[in-house]
Amino acid sequence: MFPETQVQTCIVHLIRSSLAFVAYKDRRAVAAALKEIYRAKDAEAGQAALEAFATSVWGRKYEAIAASWRRNWPAVIPFFAFPDEVRRIIYTTNAIEALNAKLRRAVRARGHFPTDESAFKLLFLVLRQTQKEWKMPPREWGMAKAQFAILFEGRFRLG
Repeated sequence: MFPETQVQTCIVHLIRSSLAFVAYKDRRAVAAALKEIYRAKDAEAGQAALEAFATSVWGRKYEAIAASWRRNWPAVIPFFAFPDEVRRIIYTTNAIEALNAKLRRAVRARGHFPTDESAFKLLFLVLRQTQKEWKMPPREWGMAKAQFAILFEGRFRLG
């Protein structure tokens, strides 16, 4: 339906699924080691960083992580085509996570809904209230927006 679509795996979800294999005490160190992969300058450097991770202490301790990244590598490669500004917006999901947390909190506080429509109304009200709190876009958005306009000329409007 959308022939110019670029499909890629979500880096955040790939990292989360990787950390599911990791003991809690090692998570911070393993996440830092994985950062070398997705912050590489291009796909070849990312592949080299993945191989370096696989042979590192963490890669040997948690072999399933490198295997998971290798399985998903064809869907990771499109990520490296973007400039750093765009990549940062793609893998920085704080705003999305915060919104999801608000929606989950509202639903959990109410517990039971008599109809689907009542649940939708609650979510609508939460979204409307949250929208009022949005003051400024992410710091990197200006640069990312300019890059999107260049990369997707004709499909992305600056205004």
